[in-house]
Amino acid sequence: MTEARPPGPGGVIPRLASLGEPGRAVELGDGCVIACDPGTLPVGELLRGWLSAATGWNVGVSASPDDAAPSHIRLRLDERAGAGEGYELSARDDVVTITAASPAGVFYGVQTLRLLLPPEFLRRAPAGGVAPPAGVPGLLIRDEPRLAWRGAHLDVARHFMPKQWILRLIDLLALHKLNVLHLHLTDDQGWRMEIERYPRLTEVGAWRRESPLGHSRDRRFDGVPHGGYYTKNDLREIVEYAARQFVTVVPEIDMPGHMQAAIAAYPHLGNTAEPVEVRSAWGISPQVLNLDDETVQFCRDVLDEVIDVFPGQHIHLGGDECPTQEWEHSAGAQRRMAALGLTDERFLQGWFTEQVVAHVSARGRTAVLWDEALESGAPEGTVIMSWRSDVAGWYAASAGHPVVMTPEYWTYFDWAQDRGAAEPVAIHVATSLRRVHAFDPVPPSLTPAARAGIVGAQCQLWTEYVSGPARAEYQYFPRLCAFAEVAWSPPGGEFGDFEERLAGHLARLDVLGVNYRPLAGPTPGQMRGWPAAEAGNVS
Repeated sequence: MTEARPPGPGGVIPRLASLGEPGRAVELGDGCVIACDPGTLPVGELLRGWLSAATGWNVGVSASPDDAAPSHIRLRLDERAGAGEGYELSARDDVVTITAASPAGVFYGVQTLRLLLPPEFLRRAPAGGVAPPAGVPGLLIRDEPRLAWRGAHLDVARHFMPKQWILRLIDLLALHKLNVLHLHLTDDQGWRMEIERYPRLTEVGAWRRESPLGHSRDRRFDGVPHGGYYTKNDLREIVEYAARQFVTVVPEIDMPGHMQAAIAAYPHLGNTAEPVEVRSAWGISPQVLNLDDETVQFCRDVLDEVIDVFPGQHIHLGGDECPTQEWEHSAGAQRRMAALGLTDERFLQGWFTEQVVAHVSARGRTAVLWDEALESGAPEGTVIMSWRSDVAGWYAASAGHPVVMTPEYWTYFDWAQDRGAAEPVAIHVATSLRRVHAFDPVPPSLTPAARAGIVGAQCQLWTEYVSGPARAEYQYFPRLCAFAEVAWSPPGGEFGDFEERLAGHLARLDVLGVNYRPLAGPTPGQMRGWPAAEAGNVS
């Protein structure tokens, strides 16, 4: 058995809440056993799979938590270990013990254990034969998340992303202790979820004629059709795979705006009933849903199928960027406005939102809306995602809404990472790694009511300028590492300390093959991947 220096804060991302009691290392090697409480067996099997694949070791799993010899890892449930997703990890007396009040807490302790081991232990197969024994530093960790909702958003409507890569993304989120994947499934530029009752949503709505080339302001197009969609079973697979790693998938069906793809499939949903194409340009379409009873029923039908596929508590209904010009000139919308006694078309969106939120609530779920919903009256109990500013989130929380903080200035990863000409085209400049790390979703200056209402934070990746998985990884990483620390770790961490730990963490991303942006800027190989129209073309 070898002596090892504790990894200290330099060993793990996100930063640990508490680390102490250095001592002798615990040696793990071929033949080690993971002894589990019955409720932790699925987590034990995950750990066995990861260790066995990376090392070539014969790792056993025992259903007896007290099977101390030859156990080297114990996974225990104990309600005294704290609430929720917190855990305690100790390495002493030749055993690594992870104790938590919930299986999720045990899982996050296991993820920390993986980060205490060499980066090579994240491989999918041994690199050079069966690995020699490895030491886990002797230590005691007590750790718990700051926020309950620790999310990452992915827009698959603007650019379709393959299912296999979404499964890989889930692995990366779970490794960084994030627990929500928000899938933006529909927009003007594409409808990505199979809806059996309305097959034209994917037959027509999943495909657009072309996409912008370079920045949208250049008004050039590539002439290449783009599309794709997920079957219900594809999405069920994603949901189940995520659940095994304690990640909840939240689907978003954006309405009543951002619906041009649906209107292209079913023109009677629009305000003119004139045929339109799935939108090829970026930006906000003036095409929005009409307010007829039949259209509201269409939305209920769609949401029923969404709810049947996604078992999580939250269903995102969008509600952002809904122009009212068509309603201003629609006889049907004006009749609806008169019948409701409204004097401003903006409040028609509030009426529509009430209808769909009520339906989601009747199905036992909770609706999530972007912060524009506050302007026309967000129904009580809806979760608000505050994207336009942090102030909107503070207001919503003070008004009694659960709030997930998503302000674009800190959390929009479609923004460029630097102002340099080497960066690929992006919608805005620039959200640096330092800026992300500086984000405080619950600043101490807030009132007690506002602080209590903020339940989480989330980073966003809109994909107008992100055409595939490699580019998506470049936009996410390493900023997602900083965001994970914002959402999980206690407030007050220093950026210099994070940078020091990140230097070692990048070796793990290398082993995992993540196409992250190096701290010094993109590599020549990455820059060769930018289309010629994109080079140095940052807004």
